[in-house]
Amino acid sequence: MLDQIEAIHPILPSILAFLVLVASAIAADLLVKQVLLRILTKIIRGNQFDWDDIVLRHGFYSRAAQVVPAIVLLLGVDFIPGLSGVFLQFVKNLSLCYLILVVTLTLSCVLAAGNEVYERNPASQGKSLRGIVQLLRLIIFIIGGLLIVSVLIDRSPLLLLSGFGAMTAIVLLVFKDTILGFVASVQLNANDMVRVGDWIEMPQFGADGDVIEVALHTVKIQNFDRTITTIPSHKLIADSFKNWRGMSESGGRRIKRSLRIDQTSIRFLTEDEIKDLEKIRLLQPYLASKREELAAARKALGAAAEKSPNARRLTNVGTFRAYVFHYLKNHPAVNPEATLLVRQLAPSEHGLPLEIYCFTRTTEWRKYEDVQSDIFDHIIAITPVFGLHLYQQPSGMDIQTALAAKVLE
Repeated sequence: MLDQIEAIHPILPSILAFLVLVASAIAADLLVKQVLLRILTKIIRGNQFDWDDIVLRHGFYSRAAQVVPAIVLLLGVDFIPGLSGVFLQFVKNLSLCYLILVVTLTLSCVLAAGNEVYERNPASQGKSLRGIVQLLRLIIFIIGGLLIVSVLIDRSPLLLLSGFGAMTAIVLLVFKDTILGFVASVQLNANDMVRVGDWIEMPQFGADGDVIEVALHTVKIQNFDRTITTIPSHKLIADSFKNWRGMSESGGRRIKRSLRIDQTSIRFLTEDEIKDLEKIRLLQPYLASKREELAAARKALGAAAEKSPNARRLTNVGTFRAYVFHYLKNHPAVNPEATLLVRQLAPSEHGLPLEIYCFTRTTEWRKYEDVQSDIFDHIIAITPVFGLHLYQQPSGMDIQTALAAKVLE
């Protein structure tokens, strides 16, 4: 039979043998994918482990299965007689290039699956390795590309690498962002500067929200208005930014806000006013200690204490400041163990600033705003009890009221 086929054309047996080899490679590919992979998929999905499901989802097994037809072609072509050396070398090179490509893609799938397994591990604690994984995948693709080119031109890969010396400037220019991103990713992870889930602020880029991804080239931030801001990784090293992680880990968030007291309303308290203020439970210990302190001071002054300028007296603003301090100290939503201050700042043409400085027991944004609003609602409402007025620039209604009063006069 072979003699008859060879009699028709001398190269025809070699062509038929090559077609049989190609059919065998296709059959081997179908056998692995349709039989072995299906059995393996059922086993993986039926067990209790999660990591193998992640590897399956990233296509590792399907990529690895494509190695089989490439090996069949690469090893089987040597057993076909009568093929010309040029065609034989072409088939070998083509099969080897395909094999290198499949191995490169398979290794890339391994890195991607390994990164997802790591991110799902609670021990990662938001420390992203995505940038390093992307760099390793890039290196794998570069090496795979060099090997494929070296096989196609039938030259050593070292010969191609030696030519990179003259292309260093071009390579640095092309991969500038990659190099900067890699260095930034290493520094960000080594110094634990940014984690996935951190709340960071970079006003110069319009970013104010949670970090959702730390990659090789970029860091993605989901702002509180649900927009996404993408910032180059190296900008986090070159520019300053605010990370609110410390606040979140401390379990409390700072309140730092001032009330401006109208300085014309500041005065000494009368005895009747002090007696009225003693009815406020929070002020009772403070006023009792102050009465003892003032009595001791008057006794030390002797007869001079009878003159008003010499005697020490309570002021409405000082008593108000003491009340606010004790109010915050006893507030259930304020952390009394953290720094708690009620202090006066430098007075200005806009009044006397009375600054509230304390920390809440919660870091949740909505609850924090509720606590802050409730505190200042109460403080603003109780200010007149102490005979104080809050400073406010005259509005149109103030001017209208004053003019109306002038007309009535």
